[in-house]
Amino acid sequence: MYKNNEKVWNNNTHLSVNLKTQLRSDRRMKTGKGYPGVLQLDEESTVDEFLCRDPHFTFTEIVPQPTPKRSPRVYDGDYITVTRRADGSYHPNFKPMKVGEGFSVARYASNVANELLWALEGLVGK
Repeated sequence: MYKNNEKVWNNNTHLSVNLKTQLRSDRRMKTGKGYPGVLQLDEESTVDEFLCRDPHFTFTEIVPQPTPKRSPRVYDGDYITVTRRADGSYHPNFKPMKVGEGFSVARYASNVANELLWALEGLVGK
């Protein structure tokens, strides 16, 4: 149900319910702690409040799965890092350059090229 492009909540109150919990993180529910999961009206119950005075609900906790690292680093050097994308391709990334007294463009470029060569040799092979 939408009203003025906003989702409207349907509020209901179920009095005198039997609630069975299936928890993974705690033996019993703790006061004030939120649990991610699914609440379901059991089949033996009915939604009609007049026919069923003690509806039976079951709450099953869902333990969230850790999200895999999106682009894991497969090489971490002094000048570059190489990450692997979801499609298996490699993506080189430059680290911040410290330009100051004694900075040599030729030496920096040579070091970056060497590191890129070492990274790719180790990842792709010859």
